[in-house]
Amino acid sequence: MNLALEVKVKPIVEARDLKKHFTKTSGLISKQLIVKAVDGISFFINPGETLGLVGESGCGKTTVGRTLVGLYKPTSGHVFYKDEDLFKTGKIDQALYRRQMQMIFQDPYSSLNPRMTVGDIVGEPIDIHKLAENYKERTDRVQQLLGLVGLNPEHVNRYPHEFSGGQRQRIGIARALAVKPELIVCDEPISAVDVSIQAQIVNMLEELQEELGLTYLVIAHDLSMIRYISNRVAVMYLGKFVELISSENLYSHPQHPYTKALISAVPIADPTVERKRKRIILEGDVPSPINPPSGCYFHTRCSRVLPICREVEPGETETGPNQWVACHNPG
Repeated sequence: MNLALEVKVKPIVEARDLKKHFTKTSGLISKQLIVKAVDGISFFINPGETLGLVGESGCGKTTVGRTLVGLYKPTSGHVFYKDEDLFKTGKIDQALYRRQMQMIFQDPYSSLNPRMTVGDIVGEPIDIHKLAENYKERTDRVQQLLGLVGLNPEHVNRYPHEFSGGQRQRIGIARALAVKPELIVCDEPISAVDVSIQAQIVNMLEELQEELGLTYLVIAHDLSMIRYISNRVAVMYLGKFVELISSENLYSHPQHPYTKALISAVPIADPTVERKRKRIILEGDVPSPINPPSGCYFHTRCSRVLPICREVEPGETETGPNQWVACHNPG
């Protein structure tokens, strides 16, 4: 299914019919089950743009990000970086592309090696890609990166446990920036830090994007944050994109019933408006990615379901400028 918008400029990265399936062993007879984590999605990200990716836990958001940067090998489909098919040989083996695409991980506690100093954590990518000619140049670069993300450059010899969660996430950001990438996948970059620090991290990411010309894929649950930081938003359900929409239309003109349900769950600061608002409660549980439903994957929980929804997978429908939806009964 192709929910990509019409490409008006040359994208920096593009996925075409991307699928990532995992094999799971179950039962005493060791039956092999296929988990369809990502089940045929297409999208692109333009240079300097931020694409937000939202959806409930288990829908495949993180798998998309990890496959995009080469941590997972896709089951089928293609990932193009500046028109170069990254998996044409079966794996990403080009050091240049590994440099150009980096990832900020969700958990700043488990993503940093506790036995390494901050200087070594941030400096390791510089060593691997041989970006410094000598130790002094490496040290200067590490201190520059720490200052860039708002940390004290003199703390290069400290260990991760000596920092707070927000500071550890800044270390992870500095590590991602060490190789001067063009695209960064931000996997829930603020979910593991204090609420008081979240706005600082988001603002810093925006400032870094403007200063360094970065392109982002931001994966998150927080629709308010996604709307604030993104140019476009992709809504994902059970391994598929159900809607691709501009951030300014996310709240005002959503078309897919699932998108509307997500938005209705976001609280509004005005108590008068909040009391008058109607919550959309989804019935039932998310189907298993091992045995997804026929037709539209969302039909088992949709209040607008039609007979065709149970039989035929919906194609993409253009519902406005920069807006596509995969639904038989949108609006």
